[in-house]
Parts: sequence; structure tokens; C-alpha cells
Amino acid sequence: MAIGGLRSGRPSGQGLPCLRLSLALSLSLSLSLSLWFGRRPARASSSNLSAVQPSETPKTRATEMSGKPKLHYTNGRGRMESIRWLLAAAGVEFDEEFLETKGQLDKLKQGSLLFQQVPMVEMDGVKMVQTRAILQYIAGKYNLYGKDLQERLWIDMYVGGIMDLMELIIVYPFLKPEEKGDRVALIAQRATTRYFPVFEKVLKDHGQDFLVGNRLSLADVQLLEAILLVEEKVPNALTEFPLLQGFKARISNIPTIKKFLAPGSKKKPIPDNNYVETVLSIFSK
Repeated sequence: MAIGGLRSGRPSGQGLPCLRLSLALSLSLSLSLSLWFGRRPARASSSNLSAVQPSETPKTRATEMSGKPKLHYTNGRGRMESIRWLLAAAGVEFDEEFLETKGQLDKLKQGSLLFQQVPMVEMDGVKMVQTRAILQYIAGKYNLYGKDLQERLWIDMYVGGIMDLMELIIVYPFLKPEEKGDRVALIAQRATTRYFPVFEKVLKDHGQDFLVGNRLSLADVQLLEAILLVEEKVPNALTEFPLLQGFKARISNIPTIKKFLAPGSKKKPIPDNNYVETVLSIFSK
């Protein structure tokens, strides 16, 4: 039997250096191959994870966080509700610290609020403010923000339109009684002639289950929230939009969203007079 070109047996003094060189080269080659091929599966695994739907791995993602996000806002919908929706859709558990007095808000303003405004979310070591920035961060972190720049553009455009519609509804509880009838009419008109037709056409044109990239995104979560808000004021709002009816049923049954829509979740109810009075007392000048 030969090793490295030498016959077995006790090597001669002349063959010993060759044997050592051969063994060194073999070990070096083996180590190089091990290091090279050992890296490649790791890169492939990372790539594969990026394609997983958010609803498929909520527990995994939740455990990757450095503690639960903490939401600072009133105990009601307002501008925080969309953030609650998105975290819930991503399968992320969160804590809430409710503002109940003006003093609590004043204390937050002393170093915790960049622009002296809520909502504020403590997450990943950052005190985040500005609703859209918070939503975009969460969407990006949990694979709900498209796969490339162009998909993110479409998501942002859709979300911008949806938020314009939702703005009409968010302020509704704070209107004077004589103003509310006209506001409901405006909500119905804008929803059924400006916004819902756009999304009905999007679903018709691409024939897919989701608005962008055929996967769940921030835009889908926001649209479902907006549909349900509109239906609270205009129950028949989707009558002329069969594809949006299917979209509503489909997105509502995603496990994490279905859980959020169930009784006992952190989803907030329709604002009542007590909530309105609390908000006015906290944010009064």
C-alpha cells in the first residue's frame, strides 16, 4: 500500500519530508473544501427564509425579538390601531401602556417623544414615533413590505390612499352630532367611488389573492382594517365589489389576523363617549 506516492512501511530518511508535505497538502485541501461548502448552505438557508409568508412563522419571529414591543397610547383606536393590526398580523405579541391623564403625556414628552406626539412604540431599543415610519419599520422587519423597491412603492401608494380614507373615520367620534350625518355620507361616497374601485381593479387585473407580489403585505392588512371601519358606518359598502368581498373573507381568515379579530384580543372597540372625553382631557392644551 502506498501513501502520497510512498510505499508502506517505515519511511526512509529521504522520503520523510515528502510524506509530511503530502499530508499537509491533503489536510489543507480538506480544510479549504470544508470551509467553502460549509458556508454555502447557510447563505441558501437565509435566502429561503426571506420567502416565507409572515403567517407561516409568527412564533419564530416573535422569539427573535429582544423583548416585546411596548405601545404608548390611549386605550382606544386612534392612530395606534393600525400598528396593533400590523403587529398582530405578523404574529408579534406586544405590551401596552395606556395614557389616562395629561400628566402621563407630559412625562413622556420629557425625552421620549421626538416631536412631542404619540403614538410611540418602544421596539428594538428605539423609541419610535410617526405612524407611517413605525408601520414601515414593522413591515420591513417581518417580511410584509415587498421583495424589492418597486413593490414597496406600490405598497406605499396603496397605504397612502387607504390612510386618506381612514382619516375620515378616525376623527368621526370627535365631530359634533350635527356633523356626523354628513361625514357618514362623505365616507360612503369616497369609499365607493374613489378608493374601493381602485382595489377592485387591482385584484381583477392581476388575479391574485393579495394586492402586491401575491403575498401578504402591509397594504393587505391596512385595506382589511379600512374595509371593516367603513362597514361600521356603511354596512353595504362592498355590495358592488365582489372581489373585495372575497379579499375581506380571505385576509380575515389568515390565522394571526383571525386571532386578532376574535373576542378578547387587543383590537380596540368602536370609540364611545367615555373614550372621547378621556382623549380630550389628555390632549387639551
